[in-house]
Amino acid sequence: MLALGKHDPPDVVTLSGTQFRFAKLFKHDFFAATAVYESQDSKAIVKFGRQASFFGFPLSWIGRFLAWRECTICEALADMPEVPTSLGRFIPTAFAHDFIEGQHLAKGMDVPDDFFDRLSDAIDRLHARGLAYVDLEKRQNVIVSTEGKPYLIDFQISWYWPAKYGGELFPVRWLRKQFQNGDRYHLLKLRRRIRPDQLTPEQLAASYRKPRAVRIHRFLAAPFLAIRRTLLRWIDPDKKTGERGAISE
Repeated sequence: MLALGKHDPPDVVTLSGTQFRFAKLFKHDFFAATAVYESQDSKAIVKFGRQASFFGFPLSWIGRFLAWRECTICEALADMPEVPTSLGRFIPTAFAHDFIEGQHLAKGMDVPDDFFDRLSDAIDRLHARGLAYVDLEKRQNVIVSTEGKPYLIDFQISWYWPAKYGGELFPVRWLRKQFQNGDRYHLLKLRRRIRPDQLTPEQLAASYRKPRAVRIHRFLAAPFLAIRRTLLRWIDPDKKTGERGAISE
């Protein structure tokens, strides 16, 4: 069931001409295995897309597609300081980027006063480029660096449909707007859970109003998530592989 089947991530990978050694597995599920690798003077996150077959059906095309897509999005956002630097695809099914020293955003965490303003600005700039992050509901996708700055990781399900491929046509443009509305809602909800003191009464009320896209997504995704949780409990009953993100050792 796991992305790499019965195999573990390789002991050594070469990124931009530098050898990195395996250090820690963050997450291994159906779609990908994500791990931290270390060189003599730096760290990297490597995400191995699915390579294993599933009941005899070859699914490495999923790994190739997801690695290509996430790499493409990160490179399109290369000038945004809130996005880790892409280290590219060193094999067709794997993508790597810089490791961000810090911690997952967590409820009750003490973050700088300007943290959510910075994060909101990053989301606005991402939207202005025709993207939607989509997965902001997961706090672990936001990293608080050791300097207290926000970083966005894991663009696996982000919305990206370039204009040259019809991204400004209806209904593509309309769908993008719905996902962007979802980003703004989840950003308010994150702020409510961590820095409620910064919300106006109007923003606080808005943080409880789910946009249409969020309501539809939850309705459609509920059966899938229930099945996924059951499978993950069967695959990894002891929860040995945690969610992806930066870790302070």
